[in-house]
Formats: sequence, structure tokens, C-alpha cells
Amino acid sequence: MPYITAGRENSGNINLYYEDHGSGQPVVLIHGYPLSGASWERQTAALLAKGYRVITYDRRGFGKSSQPASGYNYNTFAQDLRELVTQLELRDFVLAGFSMGGGEVARYLGVYGDAGVSKAVFISSVPPFLLKTADNPDGVDGSVFGAIQKEIVADRYAFFSSFFRNFYNADVLLGQRVSEQTVQASWNVAAGASATACLDCVATWHEDFRGDLARIKVPTLVIHGDSDRIVPITASGLLTVKLVAGARLYVVKDGPHCITWTHADDVNRELINFLGADAETVTGSGLSSATTA
Repeated sequence: MPYITAGRENSGNINLYYEDHGSGQPVVLIHGYPLSGASWERQTAALLAKGYRVITYDRRGFGKSSQPASGYNYNTFAQDLRELVTQLELRDFVLAGFSMGGGEVARYLGVYGDAGVSKAVFISSVPPFLLKTADNPDGVDGSVFGAIQKEIVADRYAFFSSFFRNFYNADVLLGQRVSEQTVQASWNVAAGASATACLDCVATWHEDFRGDLARIKVPTLVIHGDSDRIVPITASGLLTVKLVAGARLYVVKDGPHCITWTHADDVNRELINFLGADAETVTGSGLSSATTA
């Protein structure tokens, strides 16, 4: 299995597992909490069929990557991503992040700039700033994150069960757009993640990415479901598109958080159309305004 080394913890390396398939323009897919790069399977298949090179990796603490006791913040996550694209010598690559993965996209571009990056995609993503504050009234009250942390400490396996019900809006979509087996498979992946990572990552969900988004100059696509219970669109996608110059918004009608699975056809169509458009077309008047499903 392929790994890149992102650092050391005491006597061992911190290794990040990745998969690198296909040829053509590289598309780096960054997964959400508490899953792994394998959660992109429906996008990976679609992108490979269109001739793209698809790279997925497991965030530190998750999937098949190392599970260190520290480093669960977006400066470190962005540094890990930097190690990946540097060691793989990527050029003209696309960065696409789902949920937590959108934070990596924002922080990477905010810190390292867009050299080598052709486009950016945010799907159900946590930017720009989820925490409710005096200058961010549309954010989520801090007590919500505190309650989640308490649930994880008390019994993270029980927390995952309730989390994934809202992740997929299972009360509405189970048996139609998602199966019990899919929900269980997600739970299984989460259960294998680092207990430390599962707890510490909660605080990263409300890091402030507004400054990072303001620095993004590459063509950008924002995709979000209007029924997202994990990362509400009013606190995230609708604000992100306003902070990134020329960004395009696609709203998935009745879409839950994990639209990459439940509404994969919609997501894949918009993603592939966006990747296939040249930069002039993407930033032109035809695609810079918000659109809905």
C-alpha cells in the first residue's frame, strides 16, 4: 500500500495512506469526518471514466493512515496535504474537499497559495466559519460543539450512530437514496479511527477560514445540499460563495450532508462539467452566479 511520510511521533513515522489511479489532470479528493478516502468511491469511478487522474488519501488519524496523538488542526492538515502534492510532484491539479476536507482546501490555498492548483471545489464543506460570534451571526452556537465533544467522550460509538443518521438524513432517505448497509459501513470506518482524532477534530470544525477564502483566486465550485443537518448551508456554502471571487454555487435540492453518496449523479455531473470548463468560461458571467438544482 502506498504511503507518504508527513512527520514523526517519537520513534515512528506519521504515514498518510493514499491511492493514485488513472492518468490525465490530477484531482485530489479530501474526505470528511470521520471517514476515509474510500468514501469518494462514487466520484472516483466517475472521474476515472472521464480520463482524470484521481488521488484520495486518508487524513491523519483516520482510515489506514497513522494515528498520532497530536496534529489535529488545519495548519497541520494543510501541511500534510502539502507533503502529498509535493512528494507526488503534482502539477495543474484540482483540490476538492468534502465537509472537513473543504477546510484543507481553504487553508492550503490561504497558506501556500495557488501555484500548481488549477481549480478548487467545496462540497458540504465547513468554511467559511461555523461558530456563531458577534461578527458571524449565521454561525452555530458554541454549545452545539461542546455537546458533541461530551457525547464522543461518553461513548463515541453511540455518537457515530446518531451522527450518521443525520449525515444521510436516514429518516427521510433510507431505502431510497441510502441503504442500511451503507450507513453501517460508514459506522465501521468511523469506529476504526483514532479516538483522539475523533474528539480533537470537533474543535477544527469551527476554525475561521474567512481570510483563507479571500485569498483564493482560482476558479471555484461550491456544492451543498439545502437539507444538510451537519453543516447547515446558511452557515457555510451560501457564505463561502460570497467570499470567493467568481465562485459558482450549486444547491442540491433536499440534499443531506453526504450528497456525494445520496445525490452522486448530481454532484458528479456538476463536478465534471466544472472541471471540463476552461478558466475563462468558469469565471465568466455564465457561471459566476448562484444556481439551484
